[in-house]
Amino acid sequence: MCICVNCQYVDRCTTYHAVEHQHQQPHLTETPDFEAVEPTINVNIRQKDDFIEMEWDVVGCESFKQDMGKWARLRPGELVPT
Repeated sequence: MCICVNCQYVDRCTTYHAVEHQHQQPHLTETPDFEAVEPTINVNIRQKDDFIEMEWDVVGCESFKQDMGKWARLRPGELVPT
């Protein structure tokens, strides 16, 4: 699971913005202004029938500041990405 969903900077972060792009999801912001320090991204690649699925998750980041539920507060009523 991407740690970004519980990070204070999720709506400002260029790294999370890139992850949203990879998942073809709407952006929390179109103009992120925060550059994460040493983010670590896991990319899981799976064969699904006749296509390849790629899952991008930020699993570590020197800039991470916990803010439990930050993503959910920004997108009330939507399913939190897993």
